[in-house]
Order: sequence, then structure tokens, then C-alpha cells
Amino acid sequence: MELFVLGSGSSGNTAILRAAGTTVMIDAGLGSRKTLARLDAAGIAPGDIAAILLTHEHGDHARGLPALIGKMQCPVYATRLTAEEVRSQDPRNESAAWRIFSSGSTFSVGAFEITAFSVPHDAADPVGFTIRAAEASLAVLTDLGHVNHSVIHHVTGVNCLFIEANHDEDLLQRDTKRPLSIKQRIRSPHGHLSNTSAAELAARSATDALRRVVLGHLSRDCNEPELAVSVVRAALAAFADVEVLAAREDETLFVRGFALAV
Repeated sequence: MELFVLGSGSSGNTAILRAAGTTVMIDAGLGSRKTLARLDAAGIAPGDIAAILLTHEHGDHARGLPALIGKMQCPVYATRLTAEEVRSQDPRNESAAWRIFSSGSTFSVGAFEITAFSVPHDAADPVGFTIRAAEASLAVLTDLGHVNHSVIHHVTGVNCLFIEANHDEDLLQRDTKRPLSIKQRIRSPHGHLSNTSAAELAARSATDALRRVVLGHLSRDCNEPELAVSVVRAALAAFADVEVLAAREDETLFVRGFALAV
């Protein structure tokens, strides 16, 4: 199983997961030109994409969809409420081949078995995913304000965690660009995870199966990749072999080989 994070941050989020001959896109929050350029650089053709999976409707996760659906000609998977919101944002999204799933359901796309589960975020019906293929598994948690028992239940035991580490609490507090109302929204139970919260999530869900933790959705102003990695790495002291990486907005992160050795 291979993970390509084409870009992840407050301005856009898109990742590619590939295994056993199946390739899927997770969210479409980058501009179409940037997405296609980074796909080309990674050696992935648009026609290779078997499906686009949407976690929720916010622009930094779905704004690239209108221009991509004609080029990729693959189905778009979303909950009913997410699909309705995305279709209302741009009439071109009506032409997508929508595949509707319910939160809590499991469905297949090629070699992947995908389970969607609800997450606490201020969107219509946001979800995370656990994705399995053959001997490998990945959990995707892009935006959530807090960690509940359901989230821990779904992500425990995977080989790779791709989770949000949006902000450092002190940097957010000192930030002068954001008004108090935005800071309160970010810190709310339906906002975004801090480095500390991401570290707690990783520590609570880690098992001997875990090989990689990939941190995403880092704030450009209120976080630093090295800081986020160090906080999560410290929380995983009991799992010294786990590699912790931070994805960025401006470059592709390639993560390979996180299946258990056989």
C-alpha cells in the first residue's frame, strides 16, 4: 500500500492511496491544475483513479472537484448530505457519478474495503475512513474537533494513521491574524485537533501493528511541521519503531511500505 499526500493544509487537501492495482483519491481540495501536476510528478495518470472519496464538503476538501470529474471520469463517493452540499456549491458537480454511502457503512472499491465513520466537525455529515487491502490498513482523519470513543474504535490496529494536527495551542493563542471568534471555532469540539490532541489520539490507538503516523492539515501560521512531529513522537515513546511524518501544502509526501512484514 502506498500513500501520496499531494498536499495537506488549511488551503487544500488531497491524497492518493494505491494498493493491489486499485488507486483512489481522498478529497479534492487542491486546485485542478495543481492536482494534475502533482499526479503527473508522482507518475499517476488521471485515468488510474478508480474513485474519489470525500470526507466532507468544505472547500479545502472539495473545491477541485468540478474540474476533475470530467478528466478522471470516476465515481465520487460521499454521504447524502455531503453530496447535496457539494452539488449546491457548483452546478458542474451535478454531472459527477455519485455513489452515496451512509456513515457506519462498509463498501468496496476495487481491492479496497472502506469503512466510513462519523467524526465531530462543523460540516453537514463529516466522516473518517479506515481502508484495508490485503495485508495493509490505513485510517484517514482529516478534520475533527475532538476524539471520541467511536473514533478510537475505528482507527485502533491500523498500520498507518493519517490524522489532523492543525495547530499548536500557544501559537494559535498568540496569532494576530485570526479574530477571537475564529480561534474559538478552531478550538471548539467541532473544530480542529491541536498537536496535543493528535498525539493523544495516536497514543490511545497505537498497537504493535502501527508503522507510520502522517500528520496533515497543519496551519501555515499556527503550527510548524517539526513541532507537530516532536509532540506526536513523544507521545509514542512506547512505540519507538513508528515513523512520524508531517505532510505540507506545497509538496507531495510519499509514504510507502507500512504493511506488516510477513
